Amino acid sequence: MESVATDIQFHVLAVDDSILDRKLIERLLKTSSYHVTAVDSGIKALEFLGLQGDEHLNKDLPSVTLNHYHQVEVNLIITDYCMPGMTGYDLLRKIKESTSLKDIPVVIMSSENEPSRINRCLEEGAEEFFLKPVQLSDVNKLKPHLLRKKTEEVHLADHKRKSDEVCVSPDRRRTKYDEPELLAKDEQQTS
Repeated sequence: MESVATDIQFHVLAVDDSILDRKLIERLLKTSSYHVTAVDSGIKALEFLGLQGDEHLNKDLPSVTLNHYHQVEVNLIITDYCMPGMTGYDLLRKIKESTSLKDIPVVIMSSENEPSRINRCLEEGAEEFFLKPVQLSDVNKLKPHLLRKKTEEVHLADHKRKSDEVCVSPDRRRTKYDEPELLAKDEQQTS
């Protein structure tokens, strides 16, 4: 199964308002063989993910709606914490509130080492919290999160395939994988 996951080029969405930090993380990710899309704000990240913030249009509507016209598979999001407009923490919360995106691992980066901020992000669902400047050793910590998610997807697909293979008998009590003692028990009940 791991060979399947390692053959895939993972797509990472990198979000940072600083062009220098954005270029650095983009280069580190590409060096590690990731496909990278880099954007400069949380709003642009939501748009790229197919979510649009509607809070400026109507306060009664949900703050995030799904845009079905633009969906790209993103395997991981790495975002700066401190950005104008929408912080990385706000982006994390919107992603975790979305039924279609909540399983995407999110990593937060910051140049400020504030334990309360780090704990709040981790409690809200961030997989990791990296201190800037991000190093190649930090990027190497991403692979297990990506492989775990891909392994879970493979397990779910395998489980679905097996459940689709269930063959119900006319009396609706047996499946394709019956054990011999279960068959004997069924035969005793019918006689």
